[in-house]
Amino acid sequence: MGFWGTLSTGIDRLNQFLGKAASIMILLSCVVSALNALLRYSLDISNNWPLELQWYLFAAAVMLGAAYTLKRNEHVRVDLIYSQVSDRGRIYIDLFGLIVFLMPACILFTWLSWTTLFYPSWLVSEHSLNAGGLLRYPIKLVVPFGFFMLSLQGLSEIIKRIGALQGKETLPVADLHYEKPMQ
Repeated sequence: MGFWGTLSTGIDRLNQFLGKAASIMILLSCVVSALNALLRYSLDISNNWPLELQWYLFAAAVMLGAAYTLKRNEHVRVDLIYSQVSDRGRIYIDLFGLIVFLMPACILFTWLSWTTLFYPSWLVSEHSLNAGGLLRYPIKLVVPFGFFMLSLQGLSEIIKRIGALQGKETLPVADLHYEKPMQ
């Protein structure tokens, strides 16, 4: 697909990297939690920054992991007809959902979180009100960035599905795999 295929591959690689980074953030969140417990209960040192750092790492992992989860086709689906249609039908359903629901919502949330969450916080260099707390605006930047990356991954998925409908690209089996819930 030329340019579009290259763009899709680049977006996929970027979100693959961010997904791995999100996994590491979960691990770091656990390490920080253990460190906080050690400081608090063994050494009687109480500070808020480890707790806030743990929250920040977990929040960043969720926001950065969303696009990676979409790339891996592991988001939750509400199955009304998806399991009853052919692979081609599933591609059309995916395209409809991506274009009508995902993209408008992600673009709106990117804009809203930038203008009402991050930007005002950045303008005043917002800090935590807790003693020893961290800056707030860096973690608030993760929200619009996460939605932006989810939008880009949505674009990549649209490109791949259009390519599959045109016969120019073959979707991985995992992209069309449907695991029917237990009855």
